[in-house]
Amino acid sequence: MLIRRADSLLLVVDLQQKLAPAIHDGERIVGNSVRLLEAARQLDVPAFVSEQYVRGLGPSLESVRAAAGTARFFEKTHFACNAEPGVLELLGSVQRKQVILTGTEAHVCVLQTALGLLATGFEVYLVADATSSRAPQDRAAAIDRLRAAGVCIVTTEMVLFEWLKRAATDEFRSLLPLIK
Repeated sequence: MLIRRADSLLLVVDLQQKLAPAIHDGERIVGNSVRLLEAARQLDVPAFVSEQYVRGLGPSLESVRAAAGTARFFEKTHFACNAEPGVLELLGSVQRKQVILTGTEAHVCVLQTALGLLATGFEVYLVADATSSRAPQDRAAAIDRLRAAGVCIVTTEMVLFEWLKRAATDEFRSLLPLIK
């Protein structure tokens, strides 16, 4: 199953100021999520960013906000994004069935979101190199569980190249800095 740009949306989960410093391999996770947000903006892929309990965890990181462009932000208190009132309608409003999923924590909000989205008919692609937890073993267990549940495990570059589909185009050249 290839990722199709016209059928996909990007969902970045909870890359927030007070949580990010505790995340295993956090700089790489944030960096890859930012790359995907920038690519989504350039390629007109709808993007959404969740923020878990902002009063406690703070807002999204500045790098995420800067890369987000026209991404739609929403606050939540449920761990699963789709359990938050109005979020399924929000995601459904762009009429795309493939969800490219990144963020933290892999074993809590990302896992519950992925399973919930699967149950409602979305195809879910977890970007493994843009998803983590505080503890590496929690991240690994989440990826194993999601793979077994039918989530496609992908990498940032897989998403970028599948969105692009071909080289020697203006779009490819414009995204090259994100790939190199």
